[in-house]
Amino acid sequence: MRTARSTARTHPTTLLRRALTALLGIILVGALAPATALAQTRSAEATTGLHISNGRLLEGNGNDFVMRGVNHAHTWYPGETQSLADIKATGANTVRVVLSDGYRWTKNSPAEVAGIVAQCKANRLICVLEVHDTTGYGEDSAAGTLDHAADYWISLKDVLAGEESYIIINIGNEPWGNTNPAGWTAPTISAVQKLRTAGFQHTIMVDAPNWGQDWQGVMRANAQSVYNADTTGNLIFSIHMYSVYNTAQAVTDYLHAFVDAGLPILIGEFGGPADQYGDPDEDTMMATAQQLKLGYLAWSWSGNTDPILDLVIDFDPTRLSSWGERIFHGVNGIAQTSKEATVFGQATADTQAPTAPGTPTASAVTSTSATLNWAASTDNVGVKSYDVVRVSGTTETAVASSTTTGVTVSSLTSGTAYSFAVYARDAAGNRSARSAAVSLTTATGGGSSGAACSVAYRVVGDWQSGFQGEITVRNTGTAAINAWKLGFSFANGQTVSSMWGGTPTQSGSAVSVAPASYTSAIAAGSSVTLGFLGTRGSTNTAPTAFDLSGTACAVA
Repeated sequence: MRTARSTARTHPTTLLRRALTALLGIILVGALAPATALAQTRSAEATTGLHISNGRLLEGNGNDFVMRGVNHAHTWYPGETQSLADIKATGANTVRVVLSDGYRWTKNSPAEVAGIVAQCKANRLICVLEVHDTTGYGEDSAAGTLDHAADYWISLKDVLAGEESYIIINIGNEPWGNTNPAGWTAPTISAVQKLRTAGFQHTIMVDAPNWGQDWQGVMRANAQSVYNADTTGNLIFSIHMYSVYNTAQAVTDYLHAFVDAGLPILIGEFGGPADQYGDPDEDTMMATAQQLKLGYLAWSWSGNTDPILDLVIDFDPTRLSSWGERIFHGVNGIAQTSKEATVFGQATADTQAPTAPGTPTASAVTSTSATLNWAASTDNVGVKSYDVVRVSGTTETAVASSTTTGVTVSSLTSGTAYSFAVYARDAAGNRSARSAAVSLTTATGGGSSGAACSVAYRVVGDWQSGFQGEITVRNTGTAAINAWKLGFSFANGQTVSSMWGGTPTQSGSAVSVAPASYTSAIAAGSSVTLGFLGTRGSTNTAPTAFDLSGTACAVA
């Protein structure tokens, strides 16, 4: 298993920021003043490349550009260059690339950065380049300064000049920890002005303090002054949303504060799976970003020391994690909402919508789920994805997205009538007419039973009195498994203290796990992965038997 040497989610000093969710109310104080008329008329509104106008990120032609993409840890995995093409294949329109200025990790050279820019352009991706060495400055003694990062960007000026339509410069990742976060403001202003003095016209992105989460509201309170200090106004703020943002109110209040003030913002990093510090409300993050037309960039493609945050396993695009399924194919996900930047094809813009998909058919209908399949749509360029909607009279509700001609819709109510239809979408964002609808009624009673399954259990981390475990549940049968319960027992008094991907109940040595919403359906031949933190004594023997909804599973 590959592990990154550091990530924004696994650094030891992030413990405090994740544990202080009780202080979340601080985020909700400190109003942002409306953007001034001066800011709205500055030279950033010249139509040269990506730029900010009236609080929005626009392309050079004035087209509104909403980032939909992921983070990729290039500096720790420089050999994984295929990842950019793989990320594009998911439908993403943006990738945020982790770089090093040499302060903490191996410096990425101008030639290497030029290669990354060329690959982003070849794969029709807008590229956000960031220096990661600044992470947690003021609290992490190993972190570099924003001034050092600014000097690195200046050393790359010859590489980045002329790429304003394709590149956003994120000066430094999470450039202040939890120690005296008010110290973030002046160095941020200074770094921005240093780049402007050096002649950079690119859109510049700045991250928040408090390890990016701004739980003390410093960026929120000082955003206007930072924005006003940029002589071009070509500046966008980035908030990182993890366990501090575990309620819908926390998410919506923060994002609306910037939008209401006319200040540009995006979610530059976010996670969804629950961990020992809390359960981020990724559904609200993605829904609010879609509602307000704000960008989001999920953390991260692969290679995390915290494996619950890998969107794909071991850099293999065919092995999506549950987190990856949520980001790429879920409601308000990348497949459903991403639109490619027009700079990659303005002269031959695709305006032709795909044909309507075939009428879906329903199979494997249980009390909580149904499998839908339909005939493929056709398109002059190519169909990228399908949107599945529930139809109720004149009302439509998005329920799933798929890159294939089938999907299992889960979390249904037993004994209930449903009607589903499908839209096709191409890479340009053109949407087809709606298919005819299929009607079905879910069964009355509980979930599936008697399913064929296998379970793989392993310890992925171990320390003096605790450990991190991973359980992969695979459906080896021919029908979908839904509303399952996993049972197993420990042999040495181990206990589960927290879990992501499921909800554990433990009585003595016996553990029962109910699925999370995003792991509740296991399609035939597919698997879901659960992760957990546990306590242990001197011995930590793995469980030897597992059952799923009362049926014994093979042990892989």
